[in-house]
Amino acid sequence: MPESKQIGQQYGQVRHAIDVDALNAYIKKDVPAIAGPVDVKQFSYGQSNPTYVLFDQNQKRYVLRKKPQGELMSATAHAIEREYRILKALSNFNKTLPANSADAVPVPEVFCLCEDKGIVGTNFYIMEFIQGRIFADIRMLPLPKDERRQCWFSAMRTLAALHRLDPSRVGLADYGKDRDFYTRQMKSLGKVSSIQAKAKDRKTGQETGEVPGIDRFLQWFAANMPSDENTLIHGDYKIDNLIFHPTEPRVIGLLDWELSTRGHPLSDLANLLQQFSLPCSNPAGINDEGEVDRARERGELLLALGDLPRDVSPVPTKDELIRVYCDAVARPFPIPSWEAAESWAWFRLAVITQGIAARNAQGQASSAQAQAYGSKFPHCAKAMFQIVDKANAGGGAPKPKPKL
Repeated sequence: MPESKQIGQQYGQVRHAIDVDALNAYIKKDVPAIAGPVDVKQFSYGQSNPTYVLFDQNQKRYVLRKKPQGELMSATAHAIEREYRILKALSNFNKTLPANSADAVPVPEVFCLCEDKGIVGTNFYIMEFIQGRIFADIRMLPLPKDERRQCWFSAMRTLAALHRLDPSRVGLADYGKDRDFYTRQMKSLGKVSSIQAKAKDRKTGQETGEVPGIDRFLQWFAANMPSDENTLIHGDYKIDNLIFHPTEPRVIGLLDWELSTRGHPLSDLANLLQQFSLPCSNPAGINDEGEVDRARERGELLLALGDLPRDVSPVPTKDELIRVYCDAVARPFPIPSWEAAESWAWFRLAVITQGIAARNAQGQASSAQAQAYGSKFPHCAKAMFQIVDKANAGGGAPKPKPKL
């Protein structure tokens, strides 16, 4: 079976082997909707949970998501069970809405959750494969510029639909906690980061190391965090977790819900707009496909799109996008404490990439790109302090109370 050539849904040979015979026996017994036995390939992209495409005997495709093998450094990461629960809840909710409702949060249908580690080694679930386009490059350069703009506006409205949703309306009233999101995140991510920092390379024995300036940042953020709010949040809302219609500029699927909870909506918004939070370092090349590679050569993890005028930016500007979101959720614009939310997104990414580095050191990372991503957590720390320094200089967020 040849590798897929679809936009953003590429798959190939299995890098993390699973017991296909045991999987097929389970499917035959417990998932009659799938015409087994299935053939298995692995998606090329993704650092956290190994993800596979299954081909049944009718050549219909499904997706299997599982936890990584081995002992995990965080009890809350790789939350396959959490993903399954919210996907099932939202899928059932969408079925109660009129077609094309603005209140729908498009997600794949799920078929099963298996907590028997004897099948493929760890817990897993199987869901619908949604045929569409996934863009690893947020500029979406293969598309006409107006279509790129409409894709981005659809992404903003999809996020707004999630944040408008009443958790109790979809059976998620007890999903996560209902207050103090950023305070809890400071505690949990700080703890996770300290564990990851001590992870040792299997070959060299060298520790992964701390996120540079972590204590200084957490002190600043504690004094400057946004006022508390609470909605359903995705936890990793970004363009490459969205599936766009094969030919139309609209979102038809939202993936990777392992970090979802109830929390502060600005955390999702800042995560989505992270590449707009730093000034573009090469405006002249911003519409060149090769600029992503050049950005990596400059040491950047994400290609920065900040401070570009509308006629130069390959996609809508940050202000345009935030206005669409604010209109859809009835939030005032501009957003108070926005720089604090932006800086938190970079801190969180620092911890995530540090985690990739730690898993790579211990042989648990699921992506061929894990080493490259894991090496970038010091760059993320540098980026978060660029935003902190801007806020300290009067760029929008209040001055910190403690002196750093």
